[in-house]
Amino acid sequence: MKFTQVRNATAILEYADKRFLIDPVLADKEAYPGFTGTLNDHLSWPTVDLPLSIETLLDVDAVIVTHTHPDHWDEAAIQRIPKDIKVFVQGDDDEKQLHDAGFTNVHVLGNHTPCGDIQLSKTLGQHGSDHTTSLLGDVLGEVCGIVFSHPKEKTVYFAGDTVWNRFVVDAIEQHRPEVIVLNVGDAQVPGLGSIIMGKHDVLNAHKALPSATIIATHMEAVNHAALTRSELRSFIAAQGILDYVLVPEDGETCELQPTF
Repeated sequence: MKFTQVRNATAILEYADKRFLIDPVLADKEAYPGFTGTLNDHLSWPTVDLPLSIETLLDVDAVIVTHTHPDHWDEAAIQRIPKDIKVFVQGDDDEKQLHDAGFTNVHVLGNHTPCGDIQLSKTLGQHGSDHTTSLLGDVLGEVCGIVFSHPKEKTVYFAGDTVWNRFVVDAIEQHRPEVIVLNVGDAQVPGLGSIIMGKHDVLNAHKALPSATIIATHMEAVNHAALTRSELRSFIAAQGILDYVLVPEDGETCELQPTF
């Protein structure tokens, strides 16, 4: 498998001879105003340019949208992605939203959703603490993760936009992934705290499954992200887990050999 960090949570996964575009955000740098009420909401985002061409990003077999917040599925993606491409979404509401936008090949993820001979499994998440979601549940909405499995590839778990909680622990215990992709930009709502994971959750994931390779994504591209790659690298070095955690730059590809 190959994981290419694009920007924010946008990534390309090359897996069992298929290419997946994950959570596409395709707008130019600073196309959108900051998210109101979040950290640094005076800043426009994306805060960085796309490192790859749109043509390269759209050369895929399928798109996966873990949820339809605009930093995972933006207006530029809606306009630029071919309407007949296969798209996987988390549920009926997102399916309807994409159908209303003109997409004709939309599939709802379940526990055992096939894509060729690859199995996709939806996992649960929570976009903030219990307290935060009790106050902002309508805004934060439902989110999901996804597990990719294939006999000739490592099992890969994308946790999605979630804090560390029972859903993440359950997914790790159930699927025993060899690769765990974590959204660890530590996005912040002042007064309410983190709405996705941060550096300590990388350590939590390592402790939960010490043999897994962890890939850190969703960093340094939206106004409310508080954790930098530099800070994360310093943290994992201090914890002695550098050999287990990859922190790719935008445009960088990580290749992980299959295990037989």
